Amino acid sequence: MPLQAEYEQGTADWANQQVERYEATDGREANDLRGRPVIILYTIGAKSGKLRKTPLMRVEHDGEYVVVASKGGAEKNPTWYFNLKANPHVELRDLAEQHDYTATELEGEEYATWWARALETWPDYESYTKKTDRTIPLFLLTPVGQ
Repeated sequence: MPLQAEYEQGTADWANQQVERYEATDGREANDLRGRPVIILYTIGAKSGKLRKTPLMRVEHDGEYVVVASKGGAEKNPTWYFNLKANPHVELRDLAEQHDYTATELEGEEYATWWARALETWPDYESYTKKTDRTIPLFLLTPVGQ
Protein backbone atom coordinates (compact mmCIF):
# COMPACT_ATOMS: atom_id res chain seq x y z
CA MET A 1 0.00 0.00 0.00
CA PRO A 2 1.48 3.37 -0.98
CA LEU A 3 2.64 5.68 1.77
CA GLN A 4 -0.06 8.03 2.99
CA ALA A 5 1.11 11.28 4.59
CA GLU A 6 1.34 14.99 3.92
CA TYR A 7 4.46 15.81 1.89
CA GLU A 8 7.01 18.21 3.33
CA GLN A 9 10.08 19.24 1.36
CA GLY A 10 13.52 18.79 2.84
CA THR A 11 15.98 21.58 3.56
CA ALA A 12 18.24 21.04 0.52
CA ASP A 13 16.92 23.06 -2.42
CA TRP A 14 18.97 21.10 -4.96
CA ALA A 15 17.41 17.82 -3.76
CA ASN A 16 13.88 19.25 -3.79
CA GLN A 17 14.39 20.49 -7.35
CA GLN A 18 15.83 17.18 -8.47
CA VAL A 19 12.90 15.23 -7.00
CA GLU A 20 10.37 17.59 -8.58
CA ARG A 21 11.94 17.31 -12.05
CA TYR A 22 12.45 13.54 -11.74
CA GLU A 23 8.80 12.97 -10.81
CA ALA A 24 7.47 15.37 -13.46
CA THR A 25 9.35 13.54 -16.24
CA ASP A 26 9.13 9.95 -14.95
CA GLY A 27 12.88 10.07 -14.48
CA ARG A 28 13.70 11.07 -18.05
CA GLU A 29 15.32 14.20 -16.54
CA ALA A 30 17.17 14.79 -13.25
CA ASN A 31 17.91 11.05 -13.14
CA ASP A 32 21.62 11.24 -12.36
CA LEU A 33 24.25 12.76 -10.12
CA ARG A 34 27.59 13.37 -11.82
CA GLY A 35 26.64 10.88 -14.52
CA ARG A 36 25.51 8.11 -12.16
CA PRO A 37 21.83 7.04 -11.94
CA VAL A 38 19.67 7.98 -8.98
CA ILE A 39 16.40 6.76 -7.52
CA ILE A 40 13.92 8.56 -5.28
CA LEU A 41 13.36 7.12 -1.81
CA TYR A 42 10.04 7.94 -0.11
CA THR A 43 9.93 7.66 3.68
CA ILE A 44 7.73 8.74 6.56
CA GLY A 45 9.47 11.14 8.95
CA ALA A 46 10.38 9.54 12.28
CA LYS A 47 9.48 12.70 14.20
CA SER A 48 7.22 14.65 11.82
CA GLY A 49 5.14 11.80 10.38
CA LYS A 50 5.37 13.64 7.03
CA LEU A 51 6.24 12.14 3.66
CA ARG A 52 9.87 12.76 2.70
CA LYS A 53 11.47 12.34 -0.73
CA THR A 54 15.21 11.82 -1.10
CA PRO A 55 17.26 11.36 -4.28
CA LEU A 56 19.89 8.65 -3.71
CA MET A 57 22.39 6.74 -5.80
CA ARG A 58 20.85 3.76 -7.59
CA VAL A 59 22.38 0.58 -6.18
CA GLU A 60 20.52 -2.29 -7.81
CA HIS A 61 21.31 -5.94 -8.47
CA ASP A 62 18.94 -8.49 -10.03
CA GLY A 63 15.89 -6.37 -9.19
CA GLU A 64 16.89 -5.74 -5.56
CA TYR A 65 17.91 -2.34 -4.24
CA VAL A 66 20.08 -1.08 -1.42
CA VAL A 67 20.14 2.49 -0.13
CA VAL A 68 23.37 3.82 1.35
CA ALA A 69 23.17 6.13 4.38
CA SER A 70 26.50 7.83 3.66
CA LYS A 71 25.69 11.54 4.03
CA GLY A 72 28.98 12.18 2.26
CA GLY A 73 30.93 10.68 5.15
CA ALA A 74 29.48 12.98 7.81
CA GLU A 75 29.84 11.91 11.44
CA LYS A 76 26.07 11.48 11.82
CA ASN A 77 23.65 9.40 9.78
CA PRO A 78 21.32 11.22 7.38
CA THR A 79 17.85 12.04 8.67
CA TRP A 80 16.26 9.45 6.38
CA TYR A 81 18.24 6.73 8.22
CA PHE A 82 16.13 7.40 11.32
CA ASN A 83 12.98 7.44 9.19
CA LEU A 84 13.76 3.89 7.98
CA LYS A 85 14.54 2.69 11.50
CA ALA A 86 11.21 4.05 12.78
CA ASN A 87 9.12 3.25 9.69
CA PRO A 88 10.68 0.53 7.49
CA HIS A 89 7.81 0.64 4.97
CA VAL A 90 9.15 2.80 2.14
CA GLU A 91 8.61 3.44 -1.54
CA LEU A 92 11.28 3.58 -4.19
CA ARG A 93 10.95 5.19 -7.59
CA ASP A 94 13.28 4.08 -10.35
CA LEU A 95 12.43 6.19 -13.40
CA ALA A 96 8.67 5.67 -13.97
CA GLU A 97 8.43 2.56 -11.75
CA GLN A 98 7.38 3.09 -8.13
CA HIS A 99 6.82 0.28 -5.64
CA ASP A 100 6.50 -0.45 -1.91
CA TYR A 101 9.38 -2.02 -0.03
CA THR A 102 10.39 -3.03 3.46
CA ALA A 103 13.81 -1.73 4.52
CA THR A 104 16.15 -3.94 6.53
CA GLU A 105 19.56 -2.79 7.76
CA LEU A 106 22.32 -5.11 6.56
CA GLU A 107 25.16 -6.68 8.52
CA GLY A 108 27.93 -9.22 8.01
CA GLU A 109 28.36 -11.04 4.74
CA GLU A 110 25.29 -9.48 3.16
CA TYR A 111 26.63 -6.03 4.04
CA ALA A 112 30.01 -6.85 2.46
CA THR A 113 28.39 -8.11 -0.75
CA TRP A 114 26.20 -5.03 -1.11
CA TRP A 115 28.98 -2.64 -0.08
CA ALA A 116 31.05 -3.93 -3.03
CA ARG A 117 28.07 -3.31 -5.33
CA ALA A 118 27.62 0.17 -3.89
CA LEU A 119 31.27 0.98 -4.60
CA GLU A 120 30.82 -0.12 -8.21
CA THR A 121 27.91 2.31 -8.48
CA TRP A 122 29.50 5.23 -6.62
CA PRO A 123 33.25 4.86 -5.94
CA ASP A 124 33.19 8.00 -3.75
CA TYR A 125 31.64 5.90 -0.97
CA GLU A 126 35.16 4.61 -0.24
CA SER A 127 36.47 8.12 0.46
CA TYR A 128 33.43 8.76 2.68
CA THR A 129 34.55 5.95 5.01
CA LYS A 130 37.80 7.83 5.62
CA LYS A 131 35.89 10.93 6.81
CA THR A 132 33.92 9.18 9.54
CA ASP A 133 34.32 6.69 12.35
CA ARG A 134 30.84 5.26 11.82
CA THR A 135 30.08 2.27 9.63
CA ILE A 136 27.98 3.59 6.77
CA PRO A 137 24.59 1.84 7.02
CA LEU A 138 23.08 -0.09 4.12
CA PHE A 139 19.39 -0.99 3.87
CA LEU A 140 18.14 -3.77 1.64
CA LEU A 141 14.75 -2.95 0.15
CA THR A 142 12.55 -6.02 -0.20
CA PRO A 143 9.36 -5.66 -2.25
CA VAL A 144 6.26 -5.75 -0.05
CA GLY A 145 4.58 -9.14 -0.31
CA GLN A 146 7.79 -11.12 -0.78
